[in-house]
Amino acid sequence: MVFPYVLSRLVELLFYQLLGNSKIKNYGFDHLIKTPSLKSKQQQKEVSQLSYPNISKHINYVEDRQFNTMVCDIDGTLLRTKSFFPYFMLVAFEGGSLIRALLLLLSYPLLLVLDYEFQIRVMIFITFCGLKIKDMSCVERAVLPKFYLEELNYHVYKVVSMAKFKAVFTSVPKVMVERFLKDYLKVDHVVGTELHSFGKYFTGFLSGPNLVVKHKAVKECFCDERPDVGIGNSAFLDHLFLSPCKEIYMVNLQEDAKTCGTSTSKMPRDKYPKPLIFHDGRLAFLPTPTATLCMFMWLPLAFLLAIFRLFVGIYFPFELGRLLGQLSGVRLRIKGIGTNPEQLTENTPGAGAGKGVLYVCTHRTLLDPVMLATCLGKKLTAVTYSLSKMSEVIAPLRTVRLTRDRVKDGETMEKLLSEGDLVVCPEGTTCREPYLLRFSSLFAELADEIVPVGLENKVTMFYGTTASGLKCLDPIFFLMNPCPIYYLDVLGKVPKEDTCGGGKSSFEVANQLQRQLGRALEFECTTLTRKDKYLMLAGNDGRVGP
Repeated sequence: MVFPYVLSRLVELLFYQLLGNSKIKNYGFDHLIKTPSLKSKQQQKEVSQLSYPNISKHINYVEDRQFNTMVCDIDGTLLRTKSFFPYFMLVAFEGGSLIRALLLLLSYPLLLVLDYEFQIRVMIFITFCGLKIKDMSCVERAVLPKFYLEELNYHVYKVVSMAKFKAVFTSVPKVMVERFLKDYLKVDHVVGTELHSFGKYFTGFLSGPNLVVKHKAVKECFCDERPDVGIGNSAFLDHLFLSPCKEIYMVNLQEDAKTCGTSTSKMPRDKYPKPLIFHDGRLAFLPTPTATLCMFMWLPLAFLLAIFRLFVGIYFPFELGRLLGQLSGVRLRIKGIGTNPEQLTENTPGAGAGKGVLYVCTHRTLLDPVMLATCLGKKLTAVTYSLSKMSEVIAPLRTVRLTRDRVKDGETMEKLLSEGDLVVCPEGTTCREPYLLRFSSLFAELADEIVPVGLENKVTMFYGTTASGLKCLDPIFFLMNPCPIYYLDVLGKVPKEDTCGGGKSSFEVANQLQRQLGRALEFECTTLTRKDKYLMLAGNDGRVGP
């Protein structure tokens, strides 16, 4: 039932667009084309001659005042990106599939010759046709906010934050922006294009005949009242949309770049309206058309390279595996124990002791224990709370699952320490951003020979962790990056007096180690837990079944 409806609507829209761009429209068919843009060339010329202040140049004047009401758009105004294409690509890739993302990329040449309204319609159809509503909800909650924050226009945000009543009017789908605007920017009213759905799926079409016409939406929202401030984008001809406002300002990034040499409107991380601690998704870059094309060209080689790196890590000795891994592009940056691989083992604190050393690590990916073992050049055992069967099979070192039963897990770890060195990640889950989650105190009760290890990594294309996707693919995605970098900082052994054997409680030891590692990595310590992460990103407790 859905496919015939979708096909008929697509043919209808394509017919209208072709008809509207042809000479036939001069003979009475112009009423078929309804776009939010100005049709008359004379109108466009008159509007283009209007001059409004650049918000970047007047921010010192504006930020010292308070406003009751303000209106703006998100596309090209609140966001610094010139096109909304990357955000459609994020939905297509993260919420849809690789094939859907490829189709959207292939449509880009066509988008260049279409007007703004039909560009949005085509991107909506390719991105949302057959997409599950729950998948879009996951992307909206866990993926898009990270990229929105990174592209947020700092000058516009400062004005928005000063208004008592904030309203955003946009032609892009409301489902893509509403949650971010309300949760992060505290926007009171959001008007965006509504999408048609059928059951649990989007059809790819609008719920109404047209995209949101912003100037009409403003009049309907405020009636006879005039908003105090309006901010728009001169490239989108937002003059009509902002005409009811008492004060009007424009965003002009090109002018800012020319006068300042570089844009000063980028939002500093420490000015984010809310800390960015958790986010999900595989893409580590903003998928502009050029960047997405490079990704698809890299994918075939990336998959082969990941298989090679896995093979090297599993079947080759540590020294040879480390050499071949670095030749393939994996970079290891080691601190604290010297950079000479031959001296790593003998310089490691606790080497040769009767009981094994407990390495307490920050947790960035599933490869943390593997990277530590490779750098130390010694066999280690790793304990983990959740691990897929595939990851357990391909792991080049011994892995043991914990049960979340404190007594049983303590007995298991005690036994493993009596057999050799052990690696534990007391955060219980990974975190991509420069934050440390709360440390479990169980490890502190089991050993006095404790060595904290700070781990951090950098990727340019794919994240090697996920909360809602397939965890078995995490190592593959990390190793598909062209040149992934791992930083390891092996700190000194914890003094006896700072352990449970020296009279400290297990909670004191855990908190002290968290602060020590936070200082070493320049990370911020939090009280958030593994459960907090998964409830926010995936709506579950993150457990992986046996």
